[in-house]
Amino acid sequence: MTDRFSRQRLLPWIGDGGQARIAGARVGIVGLGALGCVSSAFLARAGVGTLVLVDRDFVEPSNLPRQILYTEEDCERRLPKAVAARSHLLEARRDLEVEAHSADLDPELAMDLFARCDLVVDGTDNFETRYLLNDAAVKSGKPWVYGGAVSSYGSVLVVEPAKGGCLRCCFPAPPPAGSSPTCDTAGVLGAAVGVVGSLQAGEALKLLAGRGDLVAGGLLTVDLQTWSFGRVEAPRDPACPCCGAGRFDFLEERGVSRTHRVCGRDGILVLAPKGTRLDLAAVKARLAAAGPVFENPYLIQTEWEGHPVTLYPDGRALIQKTDDPARARALYARYLGI
Repeated sequence: MTDRFSRQRLLPWIGDGGQARIAGARVGIVGLGALGCVSSAFLARAGVGTLVLVDRDFVEPSNLPRQILYTEEDCERRLPKAVAARSHLLEARRDLEVEAHSADLDPELAMDLFARCDLVVDGTDNFETRYLLNDAAVKSGKPWVYGGAVSSYGSVLVVEPAKGGCLRCCFPAPPPAGSSPTCDTAGVLGAAVGVVGSLQAGEALKLLAGRGDLVAGGLLTVDLQTWSFGRVEAPRDPACPCCGAGRFDFLEERGVSRTHRVCGRDGILVLAPKGTRLDLAAVKARLAAAGPVFENPYLIQTEWEGHPVTLYPDGRALIQKTDDPARARALYARYLGI
């Protein structure tokens, strides 16, 4: 049988040994939006042994221009992204091991992910989750690959806790809410996402193949509108609150809210108290008296006072057509009593 990875083995920095290391690797991917679709597809096809997918969202039509794993059928079935991504990655490579978690990344899941994976790739769309990933990476001593893209530009940073600076060395705190451009306010070019996700996958493969010496280092930047590429040094900061002072504010949930504005969704995600489990069938029966309710094994959808709502078994609720966290929390309490 033809070796499907023969062209990759020809690369001097991979070879047989590097390919064997890649095959034995476990990689976590948090966020299966535009970036996560690209990085997971390349890592799966490169021969990574196991992918652990984490995403809290479901597939809808506005995702399809950029999120290359998904199909119109996924939208019609309203599948969670982690579930749909797993299915399509297995279509590309049947011997791939894939875990799919339709869940919000909390501190417990973040530490479990780093405990079980060799590295984690960022595909998220919000700063709080990225800072949580950074805390977990530094505490566990495992690398992670940050990536972000908006408009026509993006950036990539490889964080290796044992070797250099972390995300908080570059950006000590998340930007204030509303101060940074998002896909909703600035738009996003699918090709820019493709470049950033590809860079993330390439840097991850260097680490997995045992060639961390080839990692670019620093913050890589790219802008497809101006055709500019750059690199900014990102040394360790002795005064860094995370890798310098050993404070894990986001793991310990200091300054972390229980509501999040969701990029591209015109809505607020409300998180339930830890340990919450909803009986979706029972919730559907109760809510059906107030209007139509859609249900599949992963979620239910309905409308509360003109706001489209998606509920998940762990109690998460995406409440759309509002940017007011207080309004979202009030609706959540009124209809669920939590």
